[in-house]
Amino acid sequence: MKIKLELSKIIENALKNANIEADEIVISDATKPEFGDYQFNGVMKLAKILKQNPRQIANSVVEHIDTTGMILKVEVAGPGFINIWLNNEWLSSQANAIVDDERVGVGYIGTPKRVVIDYSGPNMAKQMHVGHLRSSIIGDTLATLLEFLGDEVIRQNHIGDWGTQFGMLIAYLEEQGADGNSTELKDLEQFYKDAKVRFDQSEEFANKAREYVVKIQSGDKHCLTLWQSFIDASLGHCEEVYSKLGVNLTRDDVRAESFYNPQLSKVITTLQEKNLLTKSDGAECVFLDGSDVPVIVQKGDGGYLYATTDLAALEFRSQELKANRIC
Repeated sequence: MKIKLELSKIIENALKNANIEADEIVISDATKPEFGDYQFNGVMKLAKILKQNPRQIANSVVEHIDTTGMILKVEVAGPGFINIWLNNEWLSSQANAIVDDERVGVGYIGTPKRVVIDYSGPNMAKQMHVGHLRSSIIGDTLATLLEFLGDEVIRQNHIGDWGTQFGMLIAYLEEQGADGNSTELKDLEQFYKDAKVRFDQSEEFANKAREYVVKIQSGDKHCLTLWQSFIDASLGHCEEVYSKLGVNLTRDDVRAESFYNPQLSKVITTLQEKNLLTKSDGAECVFLDGSDVPVIVQKGDGGYLYATTDLAALEFRSQELKANRIC
């Protein structure tokens, strides 16, 4: 219940019963405890309009205020301020009603919307950092609140599952003579660190890792199987964190970076058709209004960037998921 709104209605009725018209009724918090809980200070303005004594107007209004419900008492103070005290028994009954209500007094707001919320988004094969934890908590809180208010919420966990690190991990896995089911993957963070050391120290190893990246991107079945084993192991670690945090993200909510790869060329085509692309140093760019720095969507060598994936994700969420709102 909005107490000030209810008090405004009571004051409005009292003014009508006192044959006084008012365009606006503003209820304020009392400036001091001895002045009650709330105050109506609009009498001074009314007195100027009506050319009457403000205290007389205030007394006339007070005579018509109902004190049998939420209001315990009212008093006229100073030149014409109306001080209001709430009834504690009424407050207690309202609090008990809220406690007994499974919605704790919160109603549904407006027309329900379909809302897509993108949160958490950890990078696979790496430890979640504080940014991922913060995103997980804030995103899940927002999702829960919007669901409570009546919206249909679609959770999206945009994980980073594509990139050079997977070629590096596969190269190290094979160098160790292990496979995708190896117990070494249980400590994936340490496995990643060890692989990174080899990558930085050995040019031969680094070249092999890059070759594996090409194989993954080309759809090599063996490499994709190993790649998936890293994803599964990493998601398992993430789910342990989600469980501890009470975050409601599941595998069904995962919409990985790799999911959008087949759609990236379409993004470029769409931008071309809309005449939004500009060549700059061999790269395809979009210049936004008010910015001299372009958004690069395709490198000169044909490679795509995070911005390209983000555009594909927005297209998918608006067109396929039919989102009314994207967070």
